[in-house]
This record gives sequence, structure tokens and C-alpha cells, in this order.
Amino acid sequence: MRNIQPCTATSYISIRAVENLQKNGEHLQVCSQGYTCCTSGMEENLLNLSQREFETQVKESGRTLQASLNSQFKSFDDYFLELLNRSEASLQTSFQTGFGPLFSQITKVFQDLYSDFRRYYRGSSVNLEEALNEFWARLLERLFKVLNPQYIIGEEYLECVAKQSETLKPFGDTPRELKTKITRTVIAARTFVQGLVISGEAVRKVSQVSLSTECVRAVMKMTYCPHCSGVAFPKPCSSYCKNVMKGCLANQADLDSEWRNLADAMLEVVDKLSRPYSVDSVVLSLPKRIAEAILYMQDNLNTFNNKVFQACGSPTQSSKTEDQIKRGRNTAEEVSGTPGAQLEKVLSDVSRMLRDIMQYWVHLPRKLCVDREAGPSEADTCWNGMSVARYLPEVMGDGLASQINNPEVEIDITKPDMTVRKQIMQLKIMINRLKYAINGNDVDFQDTSDDISGSGSGMCADDQCSRDPRLTAPKTEKPNVYAYPSENKKVVNGRSSQNLPCVSLYLLSLVTVLLRR
Repeated sequence: MRNIQPCTATSYISIRAVENLQKNGEHLQVCSQGYTCCTSGMEENLLNLSQREFETQVKESGRTLQASLNSQFKSFDDYFLELLNRSEASLQTSFQTGFGPLFSQITKVFQDLYSDFRRYYRGSSVNLEEALNEFWARLLERLFKVLNPQYIIGEEYLECVAKQSETLKPFGDTPRELKTKITRTVIAARTFVQGLVISGEAVRKVSQVSLSTECVRAVMKMTYCPHCSGVAFPKPCSSYCKNVMKGCLANQADLDSEWRNLADAMLEVVDKLSRPYSVDSVVLSLPKRIAEAILYMQDNLNTFNNKVFQACGSPTQSSKTEDQIKRGRNTAEEVSGTPGAQLEKVLSDVSRMLRDIMQYWVHLPRKLCVDREAGPSEADTCWNGMSVARYLPEVMGDGLASQINNPEVEIDITKPDMTVRKQIMQLKIMINRLKYAINGNDVDFQDTSDDISGSGSGMCADDQCSRDPRLTAPKTEKPNVYAYPSENKKVVNGRSSQNLPCVSLYLLSLVTVLLRR
């Protein structure tokens, strides 16, 4: 195997031209100043090419991850919205059959309830507990009037009736039990998809962080300087490549801790979506539980009326004669409490993905080196940044602080990237949302997108969160997977696995100049 490709090893140019290629490298700023094929202009162009190629690699890797997050978002989002649709359709069908004329009197109340569920899930500022309280209050008003056609019942009387509902419990314990289950379920569902959206946004923004000048120089030195020196197959040594990548991606690696915490919190929410009662059993059982509540009121109407009349007075008798509404029938299907096959698959797929991406940021340097670096058998015949020989320095740790002694990339560890710090803060905020959701609580966080102090400002205290269960949160609409400028797709592939003789470097330099135009 040829390790050195002299600049004169070209059969398609004149001897005079070859001699012009052989220069002392004192003019170079990055590559070795010994024997070289490269001019200062070529070196500058190759620096620009190195930056574009490496940034494209990072973005492509991020895009793949973002697409995976988006796919899981779509799977769960489609499933949950379809679940709400199925539940509402089941309610309409079963109530039309079981309650007949009564259903037409209360159908708008049901439509508004499901509309509130959808709006809340999509990120609107709907207070879920208040929406459920409003539902039962409106249902009571409609039913009290419809089930008592012999009386003239006005708005003031209905207000008095509403005041008695908390103590008289016209619907039994169903409202309380249903509130606990449905709020936990819908809060968990909404917070979960928000976690997927926030994760995707973090990947998008962090993957677009600009490279430092020192990083670009290090990547070029690893990728193209061996060609300038005449090395034919210049694969960088494995440890050398890792040190360059760890130095270049030091800020990104600092996401690792919060990224893992986010994935762990989302896995806990996934668990809550399947037990102690699964999300599908809670949503699909709504028609049956609401029917039970209405039948409870019908069965106990006389007792309820007597107590209301004692508290509010007897309403005026109506001169109209209307038939009494017959007792309805609960024809809604019984729903199993265990997760259905479709839910299990959705949750299983997303759980697997979350476990797979946990170490994404600290594995990224190694991932980007896979196609570049020399194998174990080539440890003595790889490019070490200066020559073809073994690379001796040890591999640095992960993150900004660990790069203080990185021999390949000079980094000021006291100046972290602000874009990355902002995303770390966003991940922390999302983790807190998820932790509250695990316990069935919703919280109100201020927008801290511009707050990178890390002081925790904007997060509510425990007692405040429990009193006002609102959440100012990102919309849970389908996130976009970002595209890249078309010029990146046209960049000449100049990875280190290729053999680029000196003349080819001149042609490559010309191409990069044209691309910049």
C-alpha cells in the first residue's frame, strides 16, 4: 500500500507544471510548512470547503434525528386525535340510541367538551379542570329543565340549582372520578408531545451552531492537509479524529446531561400513558361514564328535586303539558382498562427511540469519525496531523470543560455558546413540565427562551402550580423538519478517504471558488 503520493506523481501535466507545484510551505497558515502542493489561495478555499462539509454532516445527522422525533410525534398525535374522534363518535351513536329525544337537548354540551379537549391538547390556554366543571354545570342546567317540563325554570333559579350541586351531587361520584382520570391522561398526552416538539427544536437549533475558526482549521488540517503534503490515502488516526470532533462539538456535548434527563422523564410519562389506566381506556370510556352520570340523575331525580326545592323554593308550574322524558339506556360499549394493541405499539416504538437517542450528543463525534478514521490495523500508518505515524495523545472527555487540554482544537472553555445554553435551559424547563405531568399536574411557566441565566426564574413554586393548573406551552402542532440550502448538496465530496493528487487540489480549489459565487 502506498502511503505517500508525491506531488510529481501525475502523468497528465507537463514537467514544468509539476515543478511549479513543488513549493516550500512557509506561506501556509494551517498545513505543514514543509514540502507542499498548496498555495495560500487553495488553503483558504479548502478551509471554506472543510467548514461547509463538516457543517453539512452535523446538520444531516441532526436532520435524521429530528425526522425520527417528528415521526414519533406524528404517530402519537394521529393516534390520540383519532382516539378523541372515536370517543366522540361513540358518544353520539350510543346516546342517540339510548336517550332518544334527550340527546338533541344536550348534544352541544358534548361537542364543546371534546372541542376543549382538542384545543387543550394543541396547546391552547384552556384550563382543563375548569372546562370539565363547566361541562357538568351546563349539563345539569339542560337536564334539570328537560327532566322537569312541568315547571317554568328561569336563569336565576338555575343559578341556585348550580350552587346546590356540590353538596347534592346530582351525577354521583362520576364527575370527581372522571376529572382525576381525564386530566391526568390529557395532561400527560399534551406534555409528552410537547417534549417531542421541544426535543426536535433543540436538535435543529444546536445542529446549526456555527463552527469556530479553530475548529475549521482543525478539520481542514485533518482532512485536506495530508493531500497538500502528498499523502495518497490519508485516513486520520482514530484518536486524532475523535479529538478534533470532540473539540469542534464540545458545546453540543454539554446538552448530554439534560438530554438524558429529558428522555428519562418522557419515558416515565410513557409509562403513565399505559398505567394504572391506559390513555385509550380513559378516553374511550367517556361515553359510558357520562351515560352513567345522567342515568344516576334520572334515577334520583325526585330526591334531588325535593332538596333543591327546599333550598331554592318551588318553581312555578307550567301551563303547558309535556310528556316526561323516559329513562335512558346506557348502550355505550364497555372498554378494557388495559392498553390496546395499537397504543402498545405506539408507546413501544417511541420508548425504543428515546432509549436509542439518549447518548446522541456524546456519541456524535464518534459517529462523524466512523467514515473518516483509520481502522485498528492501521494505527501505525494513519495521518496524525503532521505525518503518517501513530497518534500518541489521549482522547479527551466529553463537553466544553474537558477540552481544556485538547491538543487539536484550541477552545476557550470560559465562553460557552449561547445558542446551546439557551437550548439547555429549554430542556430543563421541559423536564419540569414532564415531572409535573407524571403526577397529573399542569404548570404555568413563563417564556424563558431568552433567559439563559440558569437561575430557574420563570418556574412556579409548588404551591402556585397546584393552585393554578395552567400551562403556557409550545403548540403541539406538527413540527417541521428543516431543509438545507441547495448549495450544500453541490459541495464537492472531499472526505479523507479519497485520493486527491496535487493537480486535483487545484481543480477542487477552482470549484470551491465558483461555489462561493
